[in-house]
Amino acid sequence: MSDRAPAPTPSNPLPSSTQPQAQAQNTSSTSSAAQAVAVQQSDNVAHALAGAGGGLLSMALTYPLITLSTRAQVEKNKINGGTLAAAKRIIDREGVVGLYAGLDSALFGIGVTNFVYYYWYEFSRAFFQRSTNKSSLSTLESMAAGALAGSATVLLTNPIWVVNTRMTARKSESKDQLLPGSEKAQNASPSTIGTFLKIVREDGFTRLFAGVLPALVLVINPILQYTIFEQLKQVVEKRRKMTARDSFLIGALGKLAATSITYPYITVKSRAHVADGGSREGMTASLKRIVREEGVAGLYGGIGPKVTQSVITAAFLFAFKDVLYDMTVKARRAVTKKA
Repeated sequence: MSDRAPAPTPSNPLPSSTQPQAQAQNTSSTSSAAQAVAVQQSDNVAHALAGAGGGLLSMALTYPLITLSTRAQVEKNKINGGTLAAAKRIIDREGVVGLYAGLDSALFGIGVTNFVYYYWYEFSRAFFQRSTNKSSLSTLESMAAGALAGSATVLLTNPIWVVNTRMTARKSESKDQLLPGSEKAQNASPSTIGTFLKIVREDGFTRLFAGVLPALVLVINPILQYTIFEQLKQVVEKRRKMTARDSFLIGALGKLAATSITYPYITVKSRAHVADGGSREGMTASLKRIVREEGVAGLYGGIGPKVTQSVITAAFLFAFKDVLYDMTVKARRAVTKKA
């Protein structure tokens, strides 16, 4: 008499002696899968928190350069004299606080933007890794993950940046619709909530999504930045462990290339953010008009402080993010052990 277990049948899919073992295996498999998902979600949140924290710190350090760049982008009647002269004019007319116009909305915006971006980037990256069974992404996969994360971020955070650009430019404060720097601003600095309500009241809710199209085009900026970063990071990690200094230098290089390539669209987006409610000019029409009225140089107004700010911000962001991520992971492990 054979001691082999009978073959499974529709009425008896598994031999009775193996059913408890199979059920235990299924339960273990389900538990392992759920645990893997929980760990991945926890890791996504850790990256998102680290990115948000790094963004807040780097934004606070470089915000005056953002003010100078934004005003140069949206001004039509530019006053020559360079970045230092522009900073001096703002300080003379508005005080040092003028260089930090809209800082509160910018910090809120960068915190939300970086949290959303890094969460969705890590989510997309993990998806591609599971799909391809590879530990690292190819250049194309890195770009696809960046595109998904960037598009989600733009759609969720565009209203924040419309408010911030309005506050930074303060276009409505001058009598003849010129920005401060040609004449003294007359009114007190608007609040974030006040600016938000003013836009909705005067221009309608849809104005909060002005510049979405060029912003979506600008998704290529972080794609280029993070693709360059990830590829160079892989090169470094083949030789040794990445340090904060490596992240600083590689992040700066990636952002320098990305911002230089996409700057005309940054200008168009800023112009759209401060445009009157009646303006419905398209992205291509805006590009053509700026070139016609101001020349090609009009597309690159404020590029000096912008590139400087972007490179420094990205460098600090990557350096801070790696440190904050390690701190977040250590804190999570400490909490888990106590639990």
